[in-house]
Amino acid sequence: MSQVAHATVREHKGDYGIDGSFHRISVRGQAIGIAVDAAALAVWSAISFARGKRLTAALTGASSLGIAASAALYIYATKAGKFEVWNRIFDELRLRGDETVLDMGCGRGAVLLAAAKRLPHGRAIGVDIWRPDQTDNSPSATLANAKLENVADRIELHTADMTALPFDDNSVDVIVSSLAIHNIPTHAGRRSALNEAMRVLRPGGRLAIADLWETRQHADHLRERGWQNVRCRSVGWRMWYGGPWVSTRLVAATKPG
Repeated sequence: MSQVAHATVREHKGDYGIDGSFHRISVRGQAIGIAVDAAALAVWSAISFARGKRLTAALTGASSLGIAASAALYIYATKAGKFEVWNRIFDELRLRGDETVLDMGCGRGAVLLAAAKRLPHGRAIGVDIWRPDQTDNSPSATLANAKLENVADRIELHTADMTALPFDDNSVDVIVSSLAIHNIPTHAGRRSALNEAMRVLRPGGRLAIADLWETRQHADHLRERGWQNVRCRSVGWRMWYGGPWVSTRLVAATKPG
């Protein structure tokens, strides 16, 4: 790929919202809560320092800074870091440009549309049930982003559960998933999603799942089923959702031919 084309692929123009769980508390409510906590600790630190309580001042001041730093890392990961990480993952996948790529849990399309940009003669398929795991998550938001990214003619969207994919066996070339499978509430459900990915991928096809937990179990399951080139690794600080204690790992593998 030329440097000009490479740069074009890395740019994004859509609005992809904020990642997170907003089932009970809105993103606004969560942001206000974090800001209030950080401010209260900062005030407590200042008061403690003025009263000569240096240790209390240091601890509460450090806690305030820690909350602010965690929030900053979270916002960076969701607004910028994940795009850089996924562009590197797609570089490693070395797509020809004519494949069919399936994104399980596509949300507003950050990964789906990054794939579509690399598929001038292929197809990017997104599956989701459009829960509030991102702000304003909906098919219409994803389609609007596809138009902004000039790839609307390369994608298709399905409202479907990733534990029961509406596709034939051995029907797609590449499967990707980003921070989606962990949202399934049970281990059995998460294993079903992985098994569905294994079912619909063609022999020789490649799988890349970035997620927050059970990635090592995913890798073990793939090895047990005889998959090739199974790897499980951290994707680095760019997808730390608040800090290294909420870090993202990538499972990559190839389906045996």
